[in-house]
Amino acid sequence: MGFCAKKQPPEEERRVKANAREYNEKFQYASNCIKTSKYNVVTFLPINLFEQFQEVANTYFLFLLILQLIPQISSLSWFTTIVPLVLVLTITAVKDATDDYFRHKSDNQVNNRQSQVLINGILQQEQWMNVRVGDIIKLENNQFVAADLLLLSSSEPHGLCYIETSELDGETNMKVRQATPVTSELSDTSRLAHFDGEVVCEPPNNKLDKFGGTLHWKESKHPLSNQNMLLRGCVLRNTEWCFGLVVFAGPDTKLMQNSGRTKFKRTSIDRLMNTLVLWIFGFLVCMGVILAIGNSIWEHEVGACFQVFLPWDAAVDSAVFSGFLSFWSYIIILNTVVPISLYVSVEVIRLGHSYFINWDKKMYCAKRCTPAEARTTTLNEELGQVEYIFSDKTGTLTQNIMVFSKCSVNGRSYGDVLDVLGYKVELGEKAEPVDFSFNPLADPTFTFWDTGLLEAVKLGDPQVHEFFRLLSLCHTVMSEEKNPGELYYKAQSPDEGALVTAARNFGFVFRGRTPKTITVQELGRPVTYQLLAILDFNNVRKRMSVIVRNHEGQIRLYCKGADTILLERLHPGNQEMYNVTTDHLNEYAGEGLRTLVLAYRDLEDGYYSEWAKRLQRASASSEGREERLAQLYEEVENEMVLLGATAIEDKLQQGVPETIALLTLANIKIWVLTGDKQETAVNIGYSCKMLTDEMAEVFLITGHTVLEVRQELRKAREKLMDSSSRSLGNGFAFQEKLSALKLTSVLEAVAGEYALVINGHSLAHALEADMELEFLETACACKAVICCRVTPLQKAQVVELVKKHKKAVTLAIGDGANDVSMIKTAHIGVGISGQEGIQAVLASDYSFSQFKFLQRLLLVHGRWSYLRMCKFLCYFFYKNFAFTMVHFWFGFFCGFSAQTVYDQYFITLYNIVYTSLPVLAMGVFDQDVPEQRSLEYPKLYEPGQLNLLFNKREFFICIAQGIFTSVFMFFLPYGVFADDDLLADYQSFAVTVATALVIVVSVQIGLDTGFWTAINHFFIWGSLAAYFAILFAMHSDGLFQLFPNQFRFVGESQEFYCLGSGDSVVLGNPLACIDGRIPLP
Repeated sequence: MGFCAKKQPPEEERRVKANAREYNEKFQYASNCIKTSKYNVVTFLPINLFEQFQEVANTYFLFLLILQLIPQISSLSWFTTIVPLVLVLTITAVKDATDDYFRHKSDNQVNNRQSQVLINGILQQEQWMNVRVGDIIKLENNQFVAADLLLLSSSEPHGLCYIETSELDGETNMKVRQATPVTSELSDTSRLAHFDGEVVCEPPNNKLDKFGGTLHWKESKHPLSNQNMLLRGCVLRNTEWCFGLVVFAGPDTKLMQNSGRTKFKRTSIDRLMNTLVLWIFGFLVCMGVILAIGNSIWEHEVGACFQVFLPWDAAVDSAVFSGFLSFWSYIIILNTVVPISLYVSVEVIRLGHSYFINWDKKMYCAKRCTPAEARTTTLNEELGQVEYIFSDKTGTLTQNIMVFSKCSVNGRSYGDVLDVLGYKVELGEKAEPVDFSFNPLADPTFTFWDTGLLEAVKLGDPQVHEFFRLLSLCHTVMSEEKNPGELYYKAQSPDEGALVTAARNFGFVFRGRTPKTITVQELGRPVTYQLLAILDFNNVRKRMSVIVRNHEGQIRLYCKGADTILLERLHPGNQEMYNVTTDHLNEYAGEGLRTLVLAYRDLEDGYYSEWAKRLQRASASSEGREERLAQLYEEVENEMVLLGATAIEDKLQQGVPETIALLTLANIKIWVLTGDKQETAVNIGYSCKMLTDEMAEVFLITGHTVLEVRQELRKAREKLMDSSSRSLGNGFAFQEKLSALKLTSVLEAVAGEYALVINGHSLAHALEADMELEFLETACACKAVICCRVTPLQKAQVVELVKKHKKAVTLAIGDGANDVSMIKTAHIGVGISGQEGIQAVLASDYSFSQFKFLQRLLLVHGRWSYLRMCKFLCYFFYKNFAFTMVHFWFGFFCGFSAQTVYDQYFITLYNIVYTSLPVLAMGVFDQDVPEQRSLEYPKLYEPGQLNLLFNKREFFICIAQGIFTSVFMFFLPYGVFADDDLLADYQSFAVTVATALVIVVSVQIGLDTGFWTAINHFFIWGSLAAYFAILFAMHSDGLFQLFPNQFRFVGESQEFYCLGSGDSVVLGNPLACIDGRIPLP
């Protein structure tokens, strides 16, 4: 990616002074002009050609073209190579030019957007490209943010503004940003024109959720965070206007910093093809050496006798040098064993397969208007070879639509409905939902079944009130009241939305927030809390806290978070409630519910004041800010009092159990990597049929130390070894069976079904270098693996471990930003476009909206893509060896003179006209069974996993068949012509061999085609018709009279086909080849 500004050395820190362009220009910061295009009119041709010749294949054919320009070694005209080479380069150049045209168009559209910039105290309209670092910009409602801005002031009270970040992270809910208090009053241009504050901050980076800096103004320092920033790509919403200071512009903005290229992925077939092409090149050199040696011997023994009337060229002074020149001549002639059209054809086929995925109506989600999308064209056949699937749980297997289901408050569980005998009643059958009609602000869509919780609220239970007060205060939800009494909550996560809605229905209604206050309507009475601090959530902390002061002046910290984190930070008192709540948590998790623990802590004024000062200093520090803040958060979030726990239901997506069952039958192993509790994940495993009651055993790895984890893994391995020994027997018979099954490990011969469940702290030990192989071997022997409480980094590490040690194709599927590293690490990444934005989709190779579509992607599109690509490659190598090896045999009968068998025009058109379209049709449209059979019989997927359809063995079989065909192509006509004086001329022989070859390869592809369409018929028989039409046209008198030096086979085809012997050879040759045919896969 290129940019308008020159690339500068990496910055250590950025200093930006407001309204001081001259000061800022000395740092040579990038302008706001972006340039994602690569070329212009002048540079397109040289740069594009340079890029294309980075490809080894293109360079190889350019080398051959240069050889053909040397008259001493070339027996072929230069156009036999330049025509296909120019065709390939032109097609690629047109594609690149089209892509770059649209990039230019997009760049111009963005760069020419208008923005109001404060220049010399006056707001002026400026194009985005002319905005500079240090400028002050005015934004109005619904406008895009032009650059990364420090929010200075806004039309809203306290300098608040609301933004939508869908361009950045795909989340459509509004987020709030706030100006620093010291600048929030700068609301008019005259005051802003005199603003001369200086921002010292971090250098440009791609971290969307982090920003650290300090504003220096009026001899004071003011800390800056991500909450003070408006990033390029955001849209201002529900805010009349705001002013911002440009901190990062153009390529330095976080949006553009995140626009880097993703890692290029190659398929196993690509890697194999590279190896095979090298082998073919070696084979080509060997043939060239054999024929060159033959030339030297022939010239020495026989050619020397003809020197009087057929002397050597002036440059040739010996038989050895003649052989040297002959070697290069044969390299040119025999180069068609690796035609340049192979690479173009592969890309065309992959493009076709990608369109089939995009057009599949059965993978279209009408509810979200979301089709499946192939975001890459290079991995389609790899979809037919997947052995391991790594899946996130929330939003991938489940709907990520959260429902408040149960809770535990002060040691009592709410949510179950009991009959008079104390037994649970099935919800929705005999029970009636709780009536919230007493609350005019209740959400009518919210349903809860246990009336006991509402009764506790109405009776004034202080613990229950505190429970819901925490839920109404500790969150980042935004409230919007479009009509009186109609509240709409905008939550950054479905969990938060569900909890705040539950508090709302039980009488603790969150009404709104300002930077310093939160307003809650508690049982009809409005209460405003002073917001002192927000200790935000992240994947490391796994908790969130707020510190508020109530109307009585009491300071209290409210905290909610994962049980593994919060239970360690409780006050040691009240052990009985701790034990009861823990039992409730395990019960909820066993039902597949997502749990959070709630706690609070009262803070003394003196302690809080001292702690707040340290927090202020840490926020203003430029070095180690994150670590210092984390230490302060850790300090205050301790000695807390347990309030209770919440349990949220996240239902499975439709079709998940059936999809997993089908993929399991296809011998695909599924690993679930989730951040949920072990009990929750196990319950979901049973719900989606990953785990079944028929399994021999489910191994639980929960050790806290390296030794414990190692012992648990070894116990599991011992049971697996016992199982495999019983299934395969002992001694020699066991070894024989093991060898026959080609197992890389004894454990892979396990009889019966096993599953492995491991939690995050145990996984951390299992992934250590001295234990990772032991863990991998044990896990791979199990039918299903569930990793709980894992971090995003651990997800990627697990995928990398399997990639590194198993020769298997991996696929990772997820829906959230925490799945991005896993998606990028796997061979194939699939993004679910769900409730958590589109970061997973943007990082993926394929995307769709529901997990159930994965079965069609793999078992239908993936299997067909692999089958088609394999058949295409087998046939392509076959037809080219059949075509090229005829030259090799002819060399022994033409004095090794590098004379070609065919007419030069036939050599040029063979791969780009006569045989290109039929093989493309087979590669794009062929099927072995209909799609419903692929889904009914998932075992059909296994040949791709075992790489049976195209491997080194199949390649040599194709080569053998091609050589076999070339023998018939040459020696059968040669035998006939040797006994027939009327036909014994070179041109007749060339036409006979060429015609027989075209017919043979056309009939061969007809026999290999498993699914006939009108396009297949048209391309196969149309190519044959085109051959004969071109043949008669090029041998016509008219072309000969116009170009006598180019079209020398005048009248040959007409004369040849009038003779019966030629027809018999042309028809007999295909019959002989097909009768002895080695069937292609």
